Amino acid sequence: MDQSTATERCERVLDAVGSAVVTDREFLETVLTGVLARGHVLLEDVPGTGKTLTARSFANALGLSFSRIQFTPDLLPADITGSNVYDEGTGEFEFSAGPVFANVVLADEINRAPPKTQAALLEAMGEGQVTVDGTTHDLPDPFFVLATQNPVEQEGTFGLPEAQRDRFIVKTAMGYPAFEGERELVDRRADRTAKAPSVEPVMAGEEVPAVQRVLESVRVDPKIRDYVVALGRATREDDRVAVGVSPRGVQRLFEAARARAVISDREYVVPDDVKRVAEPTFTHRLVLTDEASVRGADRGAVVDDVLDRVEVPAVKSP
Repeated sequence: MDQSTATERCERVLDAVGSAVVTDREFLETVLTGVLARGHVLLEDVPGTGKTLTARSFANALGLSFSRIQFTPDLLPADITGSNVYDEGTGEFEFSAGPVFANVVLADEINRAPPKTQAALLEAMGEGQVTVDGTTHDLPDPFFVLATQNPVEQEGTFGLPEAQRDRFIVKTAMGYPAFEGERELVDRRADRTAKAPSVEPVMAGEEVPAVQRVLESVRVDPKIRDYVVALGRATREDDRVAVGVSPRGVQRLFEAARARAVISDREYVVPDDVKRVAEPTFTHRLVLTDEASVRGADRGAVVDDVLDRVEVPAVKSP
């Protein structure tokens, strides 16, 4: 598949999801960026904004299987990965796959489960496999986790550790829709007999890996590669930051920038691609100092300052 075909597929997916989910295009492009870059997306937003519908709509539009896991304090790792079950007929244990064995997995309210259960997703997200009783089972390809958490309600929750947050290529939020968007939601509910918004497949599931491979052919000028590295290193030099962006985070910015170029119908990366994905890629990876936290410093503001401080390279279009 070439770049122009991949871009056309992306446009169809965004249009299909946008017809069902009332939100802005930039948010949908950020989620799709995570899919193209073979990453996972963390949504931090209040309940009722359409996060579940977004995940299900992307799965339907991409022609992929979908599974939803509701995280609760009593959820066990085996409830996610599956377990070996004794079959009386054969007298042997057989593996019963858990809900993580799907192409698109919605980890709903991930911060409500204890750390041991959250960690059950680490191998799945990082390696595309799970290990149960010493046996490794491969997950479907592609595999994409969209996790949600509520930033307001903290009672009975377990904050994601830094290692877990670093597994997500981007963190974003839907936000409240505009007046026209909320009015559309009211109009949809006015007729309860009407069919709920749904998304039909606009891609075959096997096409998704082909689109993802297109990123490998996207050209990135050496000056822009230096720019990506400089941005990551600048976060570690900020006085407000205790732990800056890791080398893996720098790599994720590089991958996300290539995905943004494909969505923008280009076969090469420009500095604006990097700047557009820097905040959702970097923000959740920063750990502020105690002093900065007491002063009410914002991680997004740190990334904005880094973008202002690091010189943007002058690169000619190929």
